[in-house]
Amino acid sequence: MFTGLIEMLCIVKSVRHAVGSMQLTVDLGKLADETKVGDSIAINGVCLTVAQLTGSVAVFDVSPETSRKSALGKLKAGSQVNVERAIKAGDRLGGHIVTGHIDGTATITAVHKQDRFWNIKFSAPSMLLDQMVVKGSVAVDGISLTIASLDKGSFSAAIIPETLKKTTLGKTKIGDSVNIETDIIAKTVKKQLENMPGQQQKLTVERLKELGF
Repeated sequence: MFTGLIEMLCIVKSVRHAVGSMQLTVDLGKLADETKVGDSIAINGVCLTVAQLTGSVAVFDVSPETSRKSALGKLKAGSQVNVERAIKAGDRLGGHIVTGHIDGTATITAVHKQDRFWNIKFSAPSMLLDQMVVKGSVAVDGISLTIASLDKGSFSAAIIPETLKKTTLGKTKIGDSVNIETDIIAKTVKKQLENMPGQQQKLTVERLKELGF
């Protein structure tokens, strides 16, 4: 379990592709001091298990399912990645509940810079957008963000200077693919409401309001 608050930007040392899967090697820097084989670490929002650890360099095996659903396959040696270690019981939950199980990917379609703040627009499949609400949370490459706007084909988020400085978002450009994990609470509520007896219509923001949410 993670919070979406990135601890450190780390460097990919190597990427080895196999049939449908891959092996990722990342230099964890100082984060390796409290890391051991078997630990769960989020790399660009994807929960991976440390398979090998030599000094500060960790090796992760990426399954075919993870490779298919995420943008990890676009990484190469020298790429920077967002890294967060799994939270400990009793830690502050400063972002939101992030599982590290990616729902899909989105594409950056616009970047509007306003002084030190950025507003980034992401094009995403309807399956993902249907699980989002304005002012709700979403994890983008493992970063906990608040959804500022939402339409039929995209969503946007306002990025503060601290996030731009400490994550990969400060170096993103139009056309980049990012990993998306929608809010687990929103997904659970949506599924339960849609499975209610007599619930025939599609769940929308307007329908939620009618139901008292």
